[in-house]
Amino acid sequence: MKDFLKKDTPKTPLIQMEYESGYFLISGRSIPENSIEFYRPLFEWLDEYNTRPQTKTQFDVRLEYFNTSSSKCLVEVFRKLEFLKASGHDVEVNWYYEEDDEDMQESGEDFKEVIKLPIHMHILEE
Repeated sequence: MKDFLKKDTPKTPLIQMEYESGYFLISGRSIPENSIEFYRPLFEWLDEYNTRPQTKTQFDVRLEYFNTSSSKCLVEVFRKLEFLKASGHDVEVNWYYEEDDEDMQESGEDFKEVIKLPIHMHILEE
């Protein structure tokens, strides 16, 4: 299975999914014109990944901002990872935020309440 890489732009995040290591990263800003269309290739990649996942999957979220429609897409990503966890795989999510960014901290805490995955909160180091 090939890795998935989508480079960032001023409106879209970097998305890096490394199959062999099971390491996933999303970082930057997520305010695409059409979130569903933007994230569709990622959903498809994750569906394929879920058919033969690595023993451990780590997903690092380092977003500085995302809009409501991107939030719904993140929930979809988390749901796909929940499926892995429910099938006995080791899945870990790390949510990074700036120390003074209460909105991003609260967003991570909100996801933590509704998603059945271990979501670890981290303050970004300067």
